[in-house]
Amino acid sequence: MHLGYVIYYVQSVAETVAFYEAAFGLKTRFVHENGLYTEMETGETVLAFAEEGYVRSHGVHFAPLRKTLLSPGFEISLVTDNVWDAVARAVAVGAHRMTAPESKPWGQIVAYVRDLNGCLVELCTPVNH
Repeated sequence: MHLGYVIYYVQSVAETVAFYEAAFGLKTRFVHENGLYTEMETGETVLAFAEEGYVRSHGVHFAPLRKTLLSPGFEISLVTDNVWDAVARAVAVGAHRMTAPESKPWGQIVAYVRDLNGCLVELCTPVNH
């Protein structure tokens, strides 16, 4: 088994996709014809967004993401060579900076922002094992 998709449910797929393109430079991989589901190009594991109402119509219930609430107990981690530039770019288009870039004892540089939906996004350099 392998992790194929991370899908999170949002109020507006189009707004979330536009934000992830502008804030993190991600490219769209697939858009369902109904516009209620979109996949982003992120490497081996796909990051996707599905519209809340569409998901609920399939009988799935969940606590919605909201920027006015605490971030949920997960994060999206995006790896980059320049965390400082990544944070600046994300904040310039509406991300909320949670922490400044910080060097960690294991050699990684890590910062956190929240996206327009309130989801926690870790911006980090690669881990050198």
